[in-house]
Amino acid sequence: MIRTIRNLARLVVIMRTLGRHDALFPNEVRDVAPGLAGFARLLSAKGVPGRPGQRLAAALRDLGPSFIKLGQILSTRSDLVGEAIAADLAELQDKLPPFPTSEARRIIEAELGRPIEVLYESFDAQPVAAASIAQVHFAVVARPLDQQGPESPEDRRAREVAVKVLRPGIEQAFRRDLDLFRWLSELALTIQPRLKRLRPGEVVQIFADTVKMEMDLRMEASAASELADNFKGDSAFNVPKVNWDRTSQRVLTLERIRGIKVDEVDRIRAAGFDPDDVLAQASSSFFNQVFRDGFFHADLHPGNLFVNEDGNIAPVDFGIMGRLDRATRYYLADMLLGFLNGDYRRVAEVHFQAGYVPAHQNIENFTQACRAIGEPLLNKPLHEISIGRLLAQLLSVTEQFEMETQPQLLLLQKSMLTAEGVGRALNPDINMWELARPLIEDWMREHRGPEARVVDELEAIMNAFRTLPRVLRETERMATMLTENGLKLHPATIETLLEGSVRRRRRLMWSMWLATAVVVTALALVVG
Repeated sequence: MIRTIRNLARLVVIMRTLGRHDALFPNEVRDVAPGLAGFARLLSAKGVPGRPGQRLAAALRDLGPSFIKLGQILSTRSDLVGEAIAADLAELQDKLPPFPTSEARRIIEAELGRPIEVLYESFDAQPVAAASIAQVHFAVVARPLDQQGPESPEDRRAREVAVKVLRPGIEQAFRRDLDLFRWLSELALTIQPRLKRLRPGEVVQIFADTVKMEMDLRMEASAASELADNFKGDSAFNVPKVNWDRTSQRVLTLERIRGIKVDEVDRIRAAGFDPDDVLAQASSSFFNQVFRDGFFHADLHPGNLFVNEDGNIAPVDFGIMGRLDRATRYYLADMLLGFLNGDYRRVAEVHFQAGYVPAHQNIENFTQACRAIGEPLLNKPLHEISIGRLLAQLLSVTEQFEMETQPQLLLLQKSMLTAEGVGRALNPDINMWELARPLIEDWMREHRGPEARVVDELEAIMNAFRTLPRVLRETERMATMLTENGLKLHPATIETLLEGSVRRRRRLMWSMWLATAVVVTALALVVG
């Protein structure tokens, strides 16, 4: 009861704020909740300028850090809010007034257990960025006592760092609002059960997991370190180094990046770099993150992407990262190839094989829906084709085919749109995916060609062989339990169970030997 009263009171404040910005959208909710639509119409202000998505972004900004983050999550859910609103929410800037530098210094000293003068030779009083969860100060790491004396400018610059500090009290604020979001998702399903397909509870959980990761800066440090390892030896994509000695749950110290924002094309040219070369680097690095590694920076807007003094790409802010398992990467590659080749039947088959579309759906109808999405692309110049928008349109037709939301694809789709925006800023006449075509073709040959499929089959068989001893042990254990001191069963039942177990073991052995013979024969044919 207390929870309900608390959340209802908070809901009143939210509704008033949304109404003041004309962001309640009574016409849009009329079919879902007619009573709520009438109430929303009463609260909504008139004549507020801007598109619906812009008005919603302004309201979320006024509601504070949790709602800013919620808006960023919703920007990946075009299936929930529509493409236009999702696009406007993607522009929602995560900026708040800074908290006092004295508080930042206090947090650093408490977290790292040393005076700030011992940790840093200098610490800038003014933050360079202040967001909903943390703010960033530039600093210079103190030199060890055994390394005093004259120092070159290059050595000093190597000690320059960016120090990220969590806002005080941010955990409590998010905890309160997360409880509200969970309560609202439960209420929405109670009022309108058909919303279950959109998995509002899972949206809230993804939001909660994202925030939890962002509020432990050790996790962000780990993400930066993993990304750096993935690009070790690749000078075209420079991930800043983590200073682990000055990193904790509430403090993150990274190598300072000096450079030009990736969308400042005139400055990039003035520095002597070709924007087309930068675009090629951005394209290949994004492809490698998604397909080669399955681990990608999911917030690569221009404010987080720089061209450094060597003309190479340098990302910052690793709080939001995405992962794709190998099966999802294969699905994505096959689906994109099917669209680009106009093979809509293959696109449909990929969805059914992945289990994204239930087997009882009509594959011919889904093929027709895929054609409706893909055909308009064939009449456009290559540089006007947006793979991110294609994926968004594909996800938007899911309701009629009972396709459950795929959170990992939604995050990727948002990242693709952001990457395409960067590409258009650098050169609107070049399609970044076309630049990555050689990489895509090589990856497809390596991972989706006949040789790769044979290797996959062999790997599956080897995995089956690895699990065989465990299956046999479990069978013997169950037989012993049943015959000695296990469940009281009729002897005929035990005999049937054991006979069935023996038959299953025989079938499993024969199946594996047969499959091995088939695959070895196929491998011989391919190699030969």
